[in-house]
Amino acid sequence: MRVVLPRPRSLAGQLFAVQAVLLAVVVAGYALFTYVSDRSQAEGAAGRQAMAVARSVADAPSVRAAIRTADPSARLEPYALRVTADTGVDFVTIMDPAGIRWTHPDRTQIGKRFLGHIAPALRGESFTETYTGTLGASVRAVTPVRDGGRTVGLVSAGIRVEAISRRVEGQVTALVGVAAGALALGAIGTYVVNARLRRHTHGMNAAELSRMHDYHEAALHAVREGLLMLDGRYRVALINDGGRELLGVAGDVVGRSVADLGLPVPLTGALLASEPRVDEVHLTAERVLVVNTSPVSGGERRGTVVTLRDVTELQSLMGELDSERGFVQALRSQAHEAANRLHTVVSLIELDRAEEAVGFATAELELAQELTDQVVAAVSEPVLAALLLGKTAQANERGVELVVSPDSRLDDGLLPRALPTRDLVTILGNLIDNAVDAAQGGTPARVTVTAYTSDTDLVLRVADTGAGVEPAHAELVFQRGFTTKPSGPGGRGLGLALARQAVTRHGGTLTVTVAENGEHGAVFETHLPLGTADATASGVPPVTAAASPAAAAGAAGPARPAPGGEA
Repeated sequence: MRVVLPRPRSLAGQLFAVQAVLLAVVVAGYALFTYVSDRSQAEGAAGRQAMAVARSVADAPSVRAAIRTADPSARLEPYALRVTADTGVDFVTIMDPAGIRWTHPDRTQIGKRFLGHIAPALRGESFTETYTGTLGASVRAVTPVRDGGRTVGLVSAGIRVEAISRRVEGQVTALVGVAAGALALGAIGTYVVNARLRRHTHGMNAAELSRMHDYHEAALHAVREGLLMLDGRYRVALINDGGRELLGVAGDVVGRSVADLGLPVPLTGALLASEPRVDEVHLTAERVLVVNTSPVSGGERRGTVVTLRDVTELQSLMGELDSERGFVQALRSQAHEAANRLHTVVSLIELDRAEEAVGFATAELELAQELTDQVVAAVSEPVLAALLLGKTAQANERGVELVVSPDSRLDDGLLPRALPTRDLVTILGNLIDNAVDAAQGGTPARVTVTAYTSDTDLVLRVADTGAGVEPAHAELVFQRGFTTKPSGPGGRGLGLALARQAVTRHGGTLTVTVAENGEHGAVFETHLPLGTADATASGVPPVTAAASPAAAAGAAGPARPAPGGEA
């Protein structure tokens, strides 16, 4: 026979049972506390009432006048009985400084000593106490009667503890009724809340909810994309492993404000923005991220969901593709010029001017070879040489003269092994593209490149004759999205940001200054540490760019710059 085990009680049912017991205990405890507290408050109120009556009697001029007479009891006894009836206290006793009574509700006690403490009152102090006297235990107040700076008598007013107990007992019935009503309302409220909880948890018990939470956590941290959830005050409410890796944060960041995570300013601004962001590109120290944000609201702002995608490799490949497109355009232009020169050579041959045709063709080849020899002589490092030849052809097509400075000297094998070729091309390629954009249309339109090694650094310097950089923009030019030119099809404001990112990643610096020697323009200078590499510097004649098919063809193969454009 198959035995069916009962299904564990749902989480809502368990909570209802626990809450019902807790509610009953709380209400019972509150009722007991209220009873004790009310009794204490009643005794305190009785003490205050007795003190008020005693002080009123002590301050009455008629009392002081009666004390001066030969028989104070004759005038004070009726007065004390009248005050007792009018104020609701149980007794008002007026006595001399020795404690001998002048008044008392029981006339047989007049002339006898007061039962209680009077020493503080003789010192001029008013006080209350609970003491058992001729009428039983009472809460009483004792105060001095002052006349001309002297204590001429004492007044004591009191309420019996038995009367105070009757007052409290009158509230017990009401207290029990209120406690029963609170218990009933609490039970109803607990049932309603737990019914709602049962709907939201679909009747699952704690073990099932725990298992679902484990699945959720596993799925959340298995996703490679970054997921970040912010609360309404822009504090981190949740972050998965991918988000920590992409943002470069470590430790416990939950509960911390986004502004305190040390992220780049543009990225922090995007995360703090109230409007949604769609596929925005942002840079961190080592990555290029695509950021999407979506506010969570339900009548009011409750938080923000942020997704992060790493497109560092994709951005690099796009840069290489853009560079290849530039080389293809340069080759097309060079092919068009070569075709024109070829037609010229053919025409000279057809006109029986063979010697002039040979001279024309030879001059073009010599010019291209001279350019290649001069660039390679100044920068024999193959990657940089290829990049410079390709950029020279591109600049020439745009009417800009690209010059390699005579101070340049960079032999093959001097570059640090820790510096990838892709990063080197990203840095110098973006700086040259930015400079060509700035110098285009200027007079003269020139870009000067200097590359050499010092004892500790690889120095790359790119100067242009453009409009220059305002001092206030010296740091802004390296931020993503900053540009002084209209945005193109692929967007602007990314090239210098990528260059700064690559330089920072390798522990170097990238700065910009105003061009010297009275020329307009800007000078971008990069210092990259060499480690243990030794370097020498020597000068060679400056190399002037010239249009040649060989230059473009020589650069199209090995050179792979990243995307350019002025920042």
